[in-house]
Amino acid sequence: MKRILAKSTLREFWENYPDSEMYLKTWYENAMNANWKTPNDVKNSYANASILKDNRIVFNVRGNSYRLVVKFNFEHELAFIRFIGTHSDYDKIDANTI
Repeated sequence: MKRILAKSTLREFWENYPDSEMYLKTWYENAMNANWKTPNDVKNSYANASILKDNRIVFNVRGNSYRLVVKFNFEHELAFIRFIGTHSDYDKIDANTI
């Protein structure tokens, strides 16, 4: 990916939930260095990720304690952080539209 918008969202989250920091930093570095062209490319890197409609992908963070929803624009190599939160917070949103 050329850009991930916005790393500050991840940073703010791990400041509140320090046990997520290592995972989110690793995910960020992996995503920045990835050459993902399709949702299946992401799935090959993160087997437990869930592919949703409109190029949204849900990642399990720290043994599924947290959820990360990212919307990808594969053509322009962009990733947009749409949501990061606890599993119970995730249950209150519609990951397909957030």
